[in-house]
Amino acid sequence: MSENDRALAVDFTVCDGHGLCAELLPELIALDEWGYPVLRAATVPAGLLPDARRAVAACPVMALRLSR
Repeated sequence: MSENDRALAVDFTVCDGHGLCAELLPELIALDEWGYPVLRAATVPAGLLPDARRAVAACPVMALRLSR
């Protein structure tokens, strides 16, 4: 990961499986058979950073995180 890359992570202890993250960021997040997120990649490409930020902000239980 370079200095500007961001990492996407899910806190499964608080995730309720709403699926909003996968709707907003389908390039990086899929849903498993129970509706919980599965990350396709942990590193967020620069072009998807605005969408990743939107998905993090929209999570109703704040289970999605974006970090350096």
